[in-house]
Amino acid sequence: QVQLVESGGGLVQAGGSLRLSCAASGRTISSYAMGWFRQAPGKEREFVAAISWGGGSTYYAGPMKGRFTISRDNAKNTVYLQMNSLKPEDTAVYYCAADRVYRNSYYLAGGGMDYWGKGTLVTVSS
Repeated sequence: QVQLVESGGGLVQAGGSLRLSCAASGRTISSYAMGWFRQAPGKEREFVAAISWGGGSTYYAGPMKGRFTISRDNAKNTVYLQMNSLKPEDTAVYYCAADRVYRNSYYLAGGGMDYWGKGTLVTVSS
């Protein structure tokens, strides 16, 4: 089983940037597809981005394309989410997740992953 801990959240003004990190322990993440999801207050969880085991394939939800970048460093057992041009509607708790199978369309349709972190809060002020 893999444990995931997110960090890097905080308060940022609209137009600013944040970089989230997800540190894994228990198992090497090189065996897992990794992803980021978010949940805004009063809303359902939504898919943000996913990355394949070796990092060669990435996938983003529409509103995040061109603004967010997911990456991974398997040697450090860490996944990142670089968020640029942040908007107030990006305010949410961001969750890191790991999956044994890389399933892009499944995540976009509301599917989840096998393992989850506890989340980190991102607040974007206008």
